Amino acid sequence: MQSNTSSQADVTETQAAHQSEGSAESDEVNTNQPTKQSNAQSLADFLLQLEDYTPTIPDAVTNFYLNSSGFETSDDRIVRLISLAAQKFISDIVNDALQHCKMRGAGQTKKTCKDKRYTLTLEDLTPALSEYGISVKKPHYFN
Repeated sequence: MQSNTSSQADVTETQAAHQSEGSAESDEVNTNQPTKQSNAQSLADFLLQLEDYTPTIPDAVTNFYLNSSGFETSDDRIVRLISLAAQKFISDIVNDALQHCKMRGAGQTKKTCKDKRYTLTLEDLTPALSEYGISVKKPHYFN
């Protein structure tokens, strides 16, 4: 731990010395950036993990919507990657709706209940979706 701290101090002193000299080399040298080889290795590892991962949204559903939009691929990893992105998008929206529900419920009297359950309502979902640029309006016959 101490050698790491001293090496960071050495790097900082070296960078400060280059900056004080007006050297252009200090702009090019950045020890905090990962190398291209490590990026390629981490991408390869991610693709291998993606082959074994089963997303919440099934591949058949993702393939159906991809094909209906005109996108065709034979690589299952691409389909799983898109499924994973869709899953993350839906998860973010639902999490935001939950936060809206909790904030709305914070003003109400609190019951001491271990197992508090929440119901996803359009009242909570509408502001969460509007943060992502999706407009939702109730039909007039539900008012």
